[in-house]
Formats: sequence, C-alpha cells, structure tokens
Amino acid sequence: MSVSRWLLAGAALAGLVAAGSAEAGETFEAVKKKGFVQCGVNNSGLPGFAQVDDKGNWAGLDIDVCRAVAAAVFGDANKVKYTPLSAKERFTALQSKEVDVLSRNSTWTLARDSALGLDFVAVNYYDGQGFMVPKSLGVKSAKELDGASVCVQTGTTTELNLADYFRANNMKYEPVVFETNDELITAFQAGRCDVFTTDQSGLYSSRTKFEKPENWVVLPELISKEPLGPAVRHGDNEWADVVRWSFYAMVEAEELGVTSKNVEEMKKSTNPNIRRLLGVEGELGKGLGLPNDFAAKIIAQVGNYGESFERNLGESTPLKIARGVNALWTKGGLQYAPPFR
Repeated sequence: MSVSRWLLAGAALAGLVAAGSAEAGETFEAVKKKGFVQCGVNNSGLPGFAQVDDKGNWAGLDIDVCRAVAAAVFGDANKVKYTPLSAKERFTALQSKEVDVLSRNSTWTLARDSALGLDFVAVNYYDGQGFMVPKSLGVKSAKELDGASVCVQTGTTTELNLADYFRANNMKYEPVVFETNDELITAFQAGRCDVFTTDQSGLYSSRTKFEKPENWVVLPELISKEPLGPAVRHGDNEWADVVRWSFYAMVEAEELGVTSKNVEEMKKSTNPNIRRLLGVEGELGKGLGLPNDFAAKIIAQVGNYGESFERNLGESTPLKIARGVNALWTKGGLQYAPPFR
C-alpha cells in the first residue's frame, strides 16, 4: 500500500472511531438520563465486598466498583442506587435491565459470558473455592472430607466445583443446599453440616459474622479458579467500556502512585502516564463519552485499587486478607491495567 493510500485508510479508520465514540449506547444514555447508576450487589451482607450499615450506607470492594462508575459518569461517587440480589436472581436482574451493572462477587465463566448473554469487563478479585470446618473436627486438609455433609449455596459455580472435586478425588459427600448465604451460615453454625464451601474470600468474610470466629478453620486447599468481577449485558459495548475503564483507572492509579490524598498534587507531575490518566493532557475520556478527568474524580472520591483493598479487606479490617494474587503485577500479583494511552 502506498503512503498516501495508507494515510487515507488511517483517516477513514479515525473517522469510524470518532463516529463510534459519539454513540453512547442504550444503557449509557439511560443512566445519564435518570441521573444514577443502578448497581446489583450481594443481598446477604458480605463483609469486605458488599455490606450495608443501619443508616443505609453501603461499603465493600464490589461497592467501590459501583461508586467508581458513578464518579466517572456524574463526577459524584454517591450517585448510585443498590439492588440487593441473591445468587439465584442476580443474572436475571441484569438480563431484564433491572440493574445497569452487576457487581456481586460473580465468577467469570465461559457459559456466563456466552449462553447467559453477559459481558464480564474486568476482574476486581482473583479468588478460588475453599472449605471451612469447625476446629473441633480436627481436619487439616480437604482430602480428609470423604463422607462429609457439605453446606453449599444453590445457583452457584460452587455447587458444580464441589461435585467435580469429590468425584475427581473418589470421595463421597452429602450436599446440604440453601438459597441464601445467611441461611447457610446459620445452618453451619448449628451443626447441620460438617463443611461450609464457597469462595475462600467468602469464607473469611462469613466467619467475621460468627459468634466465635476462632472456633472455625479455613482449610488450605483451593479447588477452583474464581475470577470475580463486574458484568454488563452482552453487546452493551459503550457501557462496558465505561465500567471497564472506571475499574482499571483505580488499578493504574495504584501502579503510578496516585492516591486519593495526592491526586491534586499529582496533576502537576511531568510523568506523561500520570498526566494522561488524570486528564491533564490528551483526550482519553472523550472516546468513552466521559470527561477527560474522569479517572481523577474516581481516585479522589473512591481511591486507587490498593486503597480500596486495604480499606475493605486488608490487615486493618477483621478479614485481614493478604493481597496475594490480587497484588499488582509489578509485585508478583495478577492485577494489571491495559495502557491508558
């Protein structure tokens, strides 16, 4: 291809991109029109991820995703309304447009990404399924659970992983199934089953609700990959971009050392990566239909990913969850934001 033809092709492509960025998409337009983000969240009160206090204030790692999107779209992280959803009803609520985005400790799987018509836009917590037992049981490993009764929540990948694990290890078990996590926790503490299984983060979170948390042990094995993250409706590309890059702005900010406390000072930085992220130069927000300083507003009001993690799950919280695989890629973890350029 000649240089002139290459330039013409490039110009045409740029025109298509510009035209595409002008189309906000059905959900994005609806969200802007009503003035808030309707966010589907956990209905059981999952400490560290989604929990509401007696004044109606929500907090958690999943809640911060909702708040980040609101900050990006409206410049106000509080412009969110929350719809508590059970595991069984969460995907239907998204499909039926009851919520704009689902941020409810949901595992990204092939079937959900295709047959259910969902798009998972990022992973805000890398997890894996585990087991909890009473300390009095004296069990040290999941391989010792042959013949155990296991409390499990219905309508989850947890049920399927449980069956696969016991089958693969030639062990038997008795499932004790519940609709909600709260029902499961009550039954487990009452001795209706020997074992409680869910995502390991959920085990740590649920244990904080127990009367005597020290009497219960989380076993070391992880039996699955559970990438948890926000989801939107399949084909809702413009809205998916907004949710995706709102989350990644928090990850990028942590990598670049931009925090809720120094974000204004960082706008004076000469680092081109920081300047682009904060909207001081370039027009990255324009392609998303957002203000160019959308990331700065997220960071100022919600914080970077590290701040969110430590505030909700870290060593200063009852959960005391280490960053582990959720550390930045520069620190041996899996959290990694695509380039802001």
